Amino acid sequence: MSLRAAELQMSDLLDLVIEEGASDLHIGVGLPPVLRLHGRLQPIDTDPLKAEDTERLMKSFTPPEHQKRLAENGGTDFGFGHHDRGRFRVSVFRQKGMIGIVLRLIPSRLLSLEEIGLPPGLKELLYKPRGLILVTGPTGSGKTTTLASMINVINETRDVHIITVEDPIEYYHPHKKSVITQREVGVDVPGFGEALKRGLRQDPDVILVGEMRDLETIQAAITAAETGHLVFATLHTTGAARTVDRIVDAFPMEQQNQVRTQLASSLEAVISQLLLVRNDRPGRVAAFEIMVATPAIRSLIRDNKTFRITSDIQTGAKFGMMTLDDHLVDLFEHGIIGYEEVITSAQDVDTTVQKIQPRGRR
Repeated sequence: MSLRAAELQMSDLLDLVIEEGASDLHIGVGLPPVLRLHGRLQPIDTDPLKAEDTERLMKSFTPPEHQKRLAENGGTDFGFGHHDRGRFRVSVFRQKGMIGIVLRLIPSRLLSLEEIGLPPGLKELLYKPRGLILVTGPTGSGKTTTLASMINVINETRDVHIITVEDPIEYYHPHKKSVITQREVGVDVPGFGEALKRGLRQDPDVILVGEMRDLETIQAAITAAETGHLVFATLHTTGAARTVDRIVDAFPMEQQNQVRTQLASSLEAVISQLLLVRNDRPGRVAAFEIMVATPAIRSLIRDNKTFRITSDIQTGAKFGMMTLDDHLVDLFEHGIIGYEEVITSAQDVDTTVQKIQPRGRR
């Protein structure tokens, strides 16, 4: 695809993303459009874009209300479908006074938990009558895909009412065995906290919170889990102990003991994940840390001894638990990821290196 920048059409770029199997498309002034293929950035064969090119491309597919938000706030996020070929999550923003765009292709097929790489035993969590299940990790680590797959399993196997609150909605779920209500922040409801409060009056059994991004939302999610609902949510943290600390630290000091008690009783699991470049073939693979809330871990949370959670995870294999570092070692030993991925992703680098060093680098 060798074109002058002025000839580029958004539909052609989106077709290219889908045909190449790219995960993201970056559009900015001063460089050609860039695909993210298997975790690596790859410019397409065209001229660098000018300010008028990015503005033209943005206006060709951005709804008027989001162009208004861009003008007022300097950025906007939304989801949209490209004909019947694919659905994208979009972030449009201003940088240096010019337009930038990042589009993420949302996979058209929901993966099974096995395909994602989660242990089979985790499926039992999806049948809990109540509690809080957190999927955590940095941006772009596959949290949304994991949660969508979990919701799909529930939708296919349980007759419950599922409410999702997302910003924006990425995966559309049809009604299957369950009734499913999907609400988009900024379109259907002003915010996550408001949606959760209203949602409790809509006879939900399962609630998905796209992101626990503020104190109001965190409190509402914990309360919903305590009052008999199965709640799924995400946080931008890595590791179970850090996730618990992040939630507690969001509250004022005088409330933190109470929150620890609430979390100790309501938290069912923390699934922390990273997406890593594969070493054995093109593509990426997920690495997980899995904490299941056993009575011992609930006591550690209640007693503010989260620094000991990792050692409980290490000895909790029979409950389906594993540390991120142990999973990294396992992926390395099977030749799935390279040495550099282990070093840059491990939480305790020195200990992890000692585990793999005797076997040599691959």
